[in-house]
This record gives sequence, C-alpha cells and structure tokens, in this order.
Amino acid sequence: MGVPELEEYKFGFHDDVQPVFSTGEGLTEDIVREISRVKQEPEWMLEFRLKSLEAFNKMPMQNWGPDLSDIDFDAIKYYQKPSDRPARDWDDVPEKIKETFERIGIPEAERAYLAGASAQYESEVVYHNMKEEFEKLGIVFTDTDSALKEYPELFKQYFSKLVPPTDNKLAALNSAVWSGGTF
Repeated sequence: MGVPELEEYKFGFHDDVQPVFSTGEGLTEDIVREISRVKQEPEWMLEFRLKSLEAFNKMPMQNWGPDLSDIDFDAIKYYQKPSDRPARDWDDVPEKIKETFERIGIPEAERAYLAGASAQYESEVVYHNMKEEFEKLGIVFTDTDSALKEYPELFKQYFSKLVPPTDNKLAALNSAVWSGGTF
C-alpha cells in the first residue's frame, strides 16, 4: 500500500505584519517580567508566571507524544503585540491583519455562525465582538487580558485550573508566557 499524496497546507502562508511590541527571543525571568509589565498585570499574575517558569526549568520534557528534544526554547519570541488594542468593529482592525483573516474566512464565519468571536493574531486578541443579546443576559465572553482586569476574582478562580502548570513541562511553559485567548 502506497503513501497517500500530502496536500499543500492551504493556510500555509506568511505575512509581513510588524508588531508594535516584541520581547524578542528568549525564555528568561526578565522576559516573563516584561510580558507581565507590558500587559499591566496584577502582582499575583506576575508571581504565578514566575513560579510557572521555575516549574518549567525544573521539569523534564515529557516522554509521551512526539520527540520534542530538539526545540530550542530560547529561540522563540514568546510575546508579540500586533496592534495597540483589540477592535470591536472589524473596520478598526489593522488592514494587513484583516487581509490575513480574510484569507482564512474569519469575518464570514463570524457573521454566518457565531454569537461572538475573538480573533487572535500572534500573542494578542486583535478583534473581539459579541452579540448584544448575550451581553444583556450577563454572559461574560471577552479576551483574557480584559477578563483579568475587569473580572479579577472570577479570572483567578478559573485561570489555569483545567491544566495547571504543575501538570507537565509544556503546561508550565504556557502558564509562564501565556497571552491572548478568550474567557
């Protein structure tokens, strides 16, 4: 039996959007502190990130799944901010980022199927929208940065509970340098 032909990845393209901020490459305490500072996070989140980085540095790479031993964690840019703020109106998203999302069908998908959507580009949510009828019902659907600031106790109660940083090395890495996402 022969090997099936592999199709070219249809979304396999690159764009030339320049971030408004980047920590540069590396996984250090200074980088983690810089992420927290730029995001204007509370002290407890900085401490959470630093403890997660410490756990990452102490844990062995898990031996289940693919071999990840060749990853150079210091050659990765962990935080890149593509725009100054998330947009609530598609027209306010930077043009080059809009072009990227148009290529993969994000606006059409939101209009046709979703009650709300967040679109993440690099490290940050660049677009967030939710139908008013759900907001009026008190449903919270927002980006994680806004949730951390607007609903700090609720955020703290649920953040990183399903897969805590003590679960495995990559969970610890995610907890140390997380950015973006929905809440």
